[in-house]
Amino acid sequence: MENFNKNMINKDADDFCNALFINYGGLGDEILFLPAIEDFKKKFPTCKITLCLENRARGIKQITNLVDEVIEVDIKAKGINKYLNVLNLIKKARAGKFDVVISSGKSPLVAIILYMTGIKRRSGYFSKTSFLLTDGSGLDENQYAGNMYHDLILPFLDEESIVEEICIPHLVADKDYVLPDNIEPGFIALHPGVSLMSINKGIYKCPESSFWIDVIKGVLNKGKKLLLLGGPDDAAIIGKILECTEIASNPDFINFYGKTKNLRELMNVLSKADTLICADSAPLHIGVGLDLNIIAIFGPTNEEKLVPKKDNIKVIKNKKIECRPCLWHKRQVNCEQSFCLDIKTSDVLECI
Repeated sequence: MENFNKNMINKDADDFCNALFINYGGLGDEILFLPAIEDFKKKFPTCKITLCLENRARGIKQITNLVDEVIEVDIKAKGINKYLNVLNLIKKARAGKFDVVISSGKSPLVAIILYMTGIKRRSGYFSKTSFLLTDGSGLDENQYAGNMYHDLILPFLDEESIVEEICIPHLVADKDYVLPDNIEPGFIALHPGVSLMSINKGIYKCPESSFWIDVIKGVLNKGKKLLLLGGPDDAAIIGKILECTEIASNPDFINFYGKTKNLRELMNVLSKADTLICADSAPLHIGVGLDLNIIAIFGPTNEEKLVPKKDNIKVIKNKKIECRPCLWHKRQVNCEQSFCLDIKTSDVLECI
């Protein structure tokens, strides 16, 4: 959190009434963005929060009450549509009568876009165009992403209230939620999938179905109850798991695939689990927000940036692969071999 201009801290900051936050990425990115919104809201409790995001992450509003409204912008549209969408964002920002805008993104275009909104206070990461910002922070990508995003709001906090800590999202499940089908709390939840969008782009963060089948068998052999979760994007890998009669016929196996109709239901179910086993995916970040015991499977992505260092979170990776992590800072898609996804089932089961 040292990576910002302390001269930009304004102890007499305006009592903001209407704030626009902008953050593009998937649902996991939006969950990681929540600590910044939460601490901003603590400083300005009556401020209305609008979050601009990609369409695929709009479900964030189902699992938090920090966001009052969302603006969906397809920033990754092709050709002229991308620029038309940016212009539409600027139009909506001008019409929204926001008195502060806070945006992630390291491109110099971010500051230009924020300036074009006409919003009085503008915070983003420092770049060649950051003279167009009124507030800002250096971009330190070599830290937990929750802290990286949180740096953006430091100029609006009192200096004495800034502390060195891990900026972890806080999610709260419904207290009156009751599990269906007489399922008892304390099970091990397993979510084996990742978004279909990433797979279609050649981004593989998840081992093959055989790995998950062996993990489930191992958990059941320990006499533990296991609840299998997944959504439409996970149909292929779930189908392979359910083909295994040894799993499907086990009385300790609970097939909950497709039974959570939205993200809030998924969060409520996870809140009843003792442990979550998953890959680098949105359920991982939901589990972090719920402070669950987590066993997270990591391949080419960097766990140092995506998982907070906590005793109740165990990261399982292929320690023999020296070239990992590579995704995003070295390459945009997996390499052909993807040896980093050859992970031992025994490493997972040792953590149960």
